[in-house]
Amino acid sequence: MTHLRKLMLEELQRRNYSHETIRSYMHAVEDFARRFKCPPDRLGPQHIRQYQAELFQKRKLSSGTVGIRLAALRFFYTKTLRRNWSIADTPYPKRTHRLPTILSQEEVAQLIDAASTPFHRTLLMTLYATGARNAESTRLKFSDVDSKRMVIHIKGGKGRRDRDVMLSLKLLEELREHWYRVGQRPRVWLFPGNHHHSADRPINTKTVWHACQNAAKRAGIQIGAHPHMLRHCFGTHLLEAGADLRTIQILMGHSSLRETTIYCAQWSVMWSCCSKCLPVSSFLLDHGT
Repeated sequence: MTHLRKLMLEELQRRNYSHETIRSYMHAVEDFARRFKCPPDRLGPQHIRQYQAELFQKRKLSSGTVGIRLAALRFFYTKTLRRNWSIADTPYPKRTHRLPTILSQEEVAQLIDAASTPFHRTLLMTLYATGARNAESTRLKFSDVDSKRMVIHIKGGKGRRDRDVMLSLKLLEELREHWYRVGQRPRVWLFPGNHHHSADRPINTKTVWHACQNAAKRAGIQIGAHPHMLRHCFGTHLLEAGADLRTIQILMGHSSLRETTIYCAQWSVMWSCCSKCLPVSSFLLDHGT
């Protein structure tokens, strides 16, 4: 580990950044240095501007991804190197706001049933039935499954926030079968890593991504399927079942109700739904099919 990498890592850890943020920030600075084949402390604003333009024009990355790369570089220069950073010279890109792609409940069922292994089936079902983010699902432990209260505890989610999500009977049955299939001693991680799923560490987010994409291909789903799409399906299907936005916000762990309102655009009767709170117990019991 180089001296600069160690310094940046210490600064990130000292501020208690999440594991995913640390990983993405470190990768961004390393990629920046590789592009110019030079230590990053010897590079300046002109290199950052050139790098930003190439991320859009040559690599065709999204505005959100480019924004994360710039945030990483800003952290490196301002916190690690203690240098000034000019927003005027390196502006953050405007983000494009697109509606999320949503599958019907039938299509979600086809996707889950098309999983290549029982392990992947349980993983995809858990994503959809809980609305968990990709990284959140990889950190779930068996001890987070509370069958007495019929909830799953998601700990250390985005923004370091904990929350509880509902546990349907169907998902509980699937997780009990999964418990015996995993067969590791001791059973700690809900989705343990390595090929035989017996490691003392959880799977990584790439494993979740590939499981979702492979299942979509097997199911004949043409749109680009990814783990976060199942989270969008969770929120939209709850809305269609009559859940109010406040409930959905809590279940999905949104810091602001504004984040949750994106699902209203998927449903033509937005205002009638938002103005009343309908019972959703029947939907929650069947959720995760």
